[in-house]
Amino acid sequence: MSQTPTFPTLRPRRLRLQANIRRLVQETTLSPADLIYPLFIRPGRDISRPISSMPGQFQWSVDRLAVEVKELAALGLPAVILFGIPEIKDATGSDNSNPAGIVPQAIEAVKDAAPDLVVISDMCFCEYTDHGHCGLINTAGHDHYDPRLPEGYLLNDATLAMLGRASTVHAEAGADIIAPSGMIDGMVAGIRSALDGAGLSQVSIMSYAAKYASAFYGPFREAAESPPSFGDRSQYQMDPPNRREALKEVAIDVAEGADILMVKPAMPYLDILSDVRQAYDLPLAAYQVSGEYAMIQAAAANGWLDLRRTALESLMAIKRAGADMIVTYFAKDAAAWLE
Repeated sequence: MSQTPTFPTLRPRRLRLQANIRRLVQETTLSPADLIYPLFIRPGRDISRPISSMPGQFQWSVDRLAVEVKELAALGLPAVILFGIPEIKDATGSDNSNPAGIVPQAIEAVKDAAPDLVVISDMCFCEYTDHGHCGLINTAGHDHYDPRLPEGYLLNDATLAMLGRASTVHAEAGADIIAPSGMIDGMVAGIRSALDGAGLSQVSIMSYAAKYASAFYGPFREAAESPPSFGDRSQYQMDPPNRREALKEVAIDVAEGADILMVKPAMPYLDILSDVRQAYDLPLAAYQVSGEYAMIQAAAANGWLDLRRTALESLMAIKRAGADMIVTYFAKDAAAWLE
């Protein structure tokens, strides 16, 4: 029985000697085509408002989108994901289902400026509700109140109907992909049924299939103006200690017809990303969330890390763990760096 060669016959460093040798044997590649750029859209005109906790990121008014998305397309980025900040918030997040709402306006603006850019609509209600939760809340005195459930409980099935209506509105405005992000039971089936019933069977669903109730979302609350007015989202998003449960959640969304799966956050949950990649062949996304982005930016601003190298290494780690595509606030910079 032959033995595997070892030192000095085997010298792995031979394949690290030169940059082009390292490129030849590189196992994981990253390109602009792998990246999706988030955009935050707010009411008003001529607005590009900096987000203080996320350097380099902005809230945009619809009229300022054209220049931005043309630049994204020129960099080779294939897609954007839109988050809307409505002018008026209410208990039911009604602007999310308004054909003249902020995101339908933004979808049309993006498609006019960059027709080939894929538009993904983040489908949730936290930005649209006055309470900051991802659907209809069980509230005494309201028509939807159920005394059998706790006050403040997110009403699952009533929220499904809302998701279906809003998804149809966004798809009719031109969204290519609907991305439900609230971890509401049955959300993929409810949206798929609504889209198909409206003759929109060509519209894909990218499900936030394993989304954790993470502390890494902090800066997003400022960006989307969506902090919960009470409690947190642990009653519907996944508990961070749970690994096996993620595969159960993903299996449900696969069975309900998800076209693309997503794990969120990304780097703190690379084990989950790898598990889902090994279990399923569907396209797999990961979301490098606001806290991941902000930490790298803050460390680089203090001179503790090299921004470019660290950002690209973090994205490569996510790709290596199994992601086919990455939602990241670094997408625009990374596309330029990779060129």
